Amino acid sequence: MTLTKFSRIVGLAGVDSSENQRAQYAAKLLEWPMMGIALWILIEWYLSAKGMSSHELSVFTNWLVFLGFLFEVTLLTWLVNDKILFLRTNWMNLLIILLGIPIILEGGEMAATLRGFRVLIAFQVFINASSTFRELLARNHLGTTLGVSLIIMTIAGMLIAGIDPGVESVWEGLWWAWVTITTVGYGDVVPVSGEGRVIGAVLILIGVGLFAMLTASISVLFISRSDEEMEENLQQQMRDNEIKAMAQLSRIEKKLERLEALLEEEKGRK
Repeated sequence: MTLTKFSRIVGLAGVDSSENQRAQYAAKLLEWPMMGIALWILIEWYLSAKGMSSHELSVFTNWLVFLGFLFEVTLLTWLVNDKILFLRTNWMNLLIILLGIPIILEGGEMAATLRGFRVLIAFQVFINASSTFRELLARNHLGTTLGVSLIIMTIAGMLIAGIDPGVESVWEGLWWAWVTITTVGYGDVVPVSGEGRVIGAVLILIGVGLFAMLTASISVLFISRSDEEMEENLQQQMRDNEIKAMAQLSRIEKKLERLEALLEEEKGRK
């Protein structure tokens, strides 16, 4: 299964590559503000878990998430040509908007439970905003693969440290995220809450995919180097042949000049 098919199944496809340029350009522009919203979700969640948040900050976050996703879905749905395909392959955005309504209106336990889905929102945004990352991977940017792995590991580590009582510090959270995303799983740090286990399950799936892409990127890297060496050898051979051809042409020109001189002499004698 390709990454594009997987993104469509989980509702993270974004704007299809066959869509018009306006829709694709708008999707690119929206990647950065949506990344900002995702980062704010993680910051507010961490502050809330540590008792450093406030009711006003929570209300602001609720409205920011709801309006941000509502604006993105509304604008892109209006711009794309195939609106049904866009909504069908981006159903996660619709789910986030629908879950945002009771969070804003209801409050209480229901809102607190639904806020647990915000970890999915954060991961959704980072994955959905990774179209540039996927393009770079297609061009064999190994450093991008490692960079994205580090970003996801850091976010997951900070997140688990803020919401799970089994993880006592950010450093423990980062260590847990590292051994989880590499699918090693020492078991010395284990999440005990439901939210923490959800994050762990998502991180394991991401880790499997990332390391599969990392392995493929390393393989392609060596293949690309071989291709580059072959291309350099071919270009060098073409340059050598060009030099030899120019030298041979120069010798032919000199012979023609001598022949012309002999003909002129012969004409002068006559």
